[in-house]
Amino acid sequence: MSAITPEVVAQHGLKPDEYQRIVAHLGREPNLTELGVFSVMWSEHCSYKSSRVHLKDFPTTGPRVLQGPGENAGVVDVGDGLAVCFKMESHNHPSYIEPYQGAATGVGGILRDVFTMGARPIASMNSLRFGDPSHPKTAWLLEGVVAGIGGYGNCMGVPTVAGEVAFHGSYDGNCLVNAFTLGVLPADKIFRGKAAGVGNPLMYIGAKTGRDGIHGATMASAQFDDRTEEKRPTVQVGDPFMEKLLLEACLELFQTDAVVGIQDMGAAGLTSSSVEMAGRAGNGLDLYVDQVPRREEGMTPYEVLLSESQERMLLVAARGKEEEVRRICRKWDLDVAVIGIVTGTGRWRVLSRGEVVADLPVEPLTEGAPRYQRPMTPHPALPGLRAFDPGTLPEPADLGAALLALLARPTIASKEWVYRQYDHMVRLVGAVRPGGDAAVVRLATGEGAHARKGIALSVAANSRFCFLDPRLGAMHAVAECARNIACVGGEPLAISDCLNFGNPEKPEIMWQFAEAVRGISEACRALGTPVVSGNVSLYNETDGKGIFPTPTVAMVGLVEPVERSCHSAFRQAGDVVALVGSLTGEVGGSEYLAALHGTEAGTVPALDLAREQAVQATVRAAVREGLLSSAHDCSEGGLAVALAECCMMAEAPAGGGAPPWLGAAVRVPFGTRKDFVLFGEEPSRILVSLPHGRLSRLLELARAAGAPVVTLGAVGGDRLEIQGALSVPVAELAAAWRAGIPRVLRREARS
Repeated sequence: MSAITPEVVAQHGLKPDEYQRIVAHLGREPNLTELGVFSVMWSEHCSYKSSRVHLKDFPTTGPRVLQGPGENAGVVDVGDGLAVCFKMESHNHPSYIEPYQGAATGVGGILRDVFTMGARPIASMNSLRFGDPSHPKTAWLLEGVVAGIGGYGNCMGVPTVAGEVAFHGSYDGNCLVNAFTLGVLPADKIFRGKAAGVGNPLMYIGAKTGRDGIHGATMASAQFDDRTEEKRPTVQVGDPFMEKLLLEACLELFQTDAVVGIQDMGAAGLTSSSVEMAGRAGNGLDLYVDQVPRREEGMTPYEVLLSESQERMLLVAARGKEEEVRRICRKWDLDVAVIGIVTGTGRWRVLSRGEVVADLPVEPLTEGAPRYQRPMTPHPALPGLRAFDPGTLPEPADLGAALLALLARPTIASKEWVYRQYDHMVRLVGAVRPGGDAAVVRLATGEGAHARKGIALSVAANSRFCFLDPRLGAMHAVAECARNIACVGGEPLAISDCLNFGNPEKPEIMWQFAEAVRGISEACRALGTPVVSGNVSLYNETDGKGIFPTPTVAMVGLVEPVERSCHSAFRQAGDVVALVGSLTGEVGGSEYLAALHGTEAGTVPALDLAREQAVQATVRAAVREGLLSSAHDCSEGGLAVALAECCMMAEAPAGGGAPPWLGAAVRVPFGTRKDFVLFGEEPSRILVSLPHGRLSRLLELARAAGAPVVTLGAVGGDRLEIQGALSVPVAELAAAWRAGIPRVLRREARS
């Protein structure tokens, strides 16, 4: 047995004082296997030791919440006996090291988190962040990550229906890959990850265990340096065809009375799944590690316990039902074995060749893990950045050229190159397809109450806003998601989040985190969208340089009836164009300042949550009444970009031919500088179009809700004309907008 030296402890990602806490818990020195178990269970990825003290402030309950945080995924009631189950998780570190497999296994993991609750996955989405487009790794990472997401999801037959992609130099050394999946299940049949019932057998189902991914959770809790490439062996390898078999087997098992508890073997593999199941039930477990199916010879208990091989589940079966579990697993060609038993000891024991190789109390591995109230200090540069006056910058001589430059920015540009690689048509669930504000998926086809229901999905994060003001920036992300859902007529229900930050041991990073959590909490309480699941990803740094704070929010809404959902593109000439919201010209932290002036500074636009609710209520009611031809949120790039997108977002006919683009002629009330009004990113604004005869009803709805409305002009022609500011052909706008992402990829081809 290897000696436990300070060097060995450090290699396991544990601090000296943490090691002393382990010794105190055990009353002795741990052996190497036990040290490895503590290492993964006390990692940031598994224990949330730096974040738990802040996450407790999230609102997590509500009239529709059936399962909040603490399980594999959250569950929300959508009526008529149905519920939806969803979660978002990060796979940032593995994706930077090996983009295809890192992203693919991120998708596989989130799918398992959902179907382990008893839900059939019906839709996925993602939020991606890459470095500066000119960085030599950006194109390689973009191609690999998108291919990995598409490859896994497409093989699984789960459509990827929505997402977002942004680029910024802070992600040069650490891309972000946040994956989300939603499933549907009976509201009264939720499965949980508990090792209940002393004497019940613990069963392993799925793929065999190999050496891939060992210490993946520890790697995901560390920052990168110039030896990052050496961590490739800690990246898991996925097999979506095996996962499809596992999915179908689990769903069949859920129709029996054999399943007492079930959990995905995700981060930290067999160790975390078994420990967490025991902890939730207040029980112990004996694991017979030699019974674990393996695909490699000579694996030690340490390696088997810490492997993160994919496509595996841990199941607590009802005693006497083992053969039923075996029969279903064999039908689906899966490995299956009894590998342990539930005990009442409160201890987690591992036995190999008749000997106990690990004997640990469960509580210190779960609820008893360290919890840190780390020092917090605002970033020292913020006062100067916030005090910056954009009015000192020159106004562009050609606002049309400025708009074209913004549309060509990869963060704003069309993401068609990305979502064309995802199968968003499989299962024919899509009512509103990718490319707009929110996707809408049907819960069922045919007739009946279920067929009238749709689920709206949206994801958002504005890292520049969050750097300048983490609390307000995080509030903006929640509000933008809810606004996107209102654009398709949806009622926001709940959120999942992915909180991506740098090194929490730096006071300014910990302050960013705490402020972002506070902002999400405030916005979710105001908008009635509890946090039901999520993930924290810290240490997103390379060589000491951290990413911009990126608290990503994924929101789920209910659309009923689903036929009344709305699209973003202008639909018919002659429609009135109106803005539900107001124009104040706030450009602090905007894409415009970054793109045209090379400046990331200023005051983040204020967010009035009462005004936000009024705007959303107006548009949601208008969509449900069938008043609107289109509805589109104003976000990055402001009003001018939103107008341009409405002109050119219509899809080409299925049989081919020119896209049905429509221009617009509008008159904008410029109360301040034209560029600020056109490109400002103030919130609580939705651009709509509708027949003239329905305008009075829209104004009536707005007055009732307390939302302002500005009538701008009309749809028509082949140009976007903003009186006194710019006039650009829609074809020219579309050419710039569609070229943004391909231009990033061509840089790699030229290098």
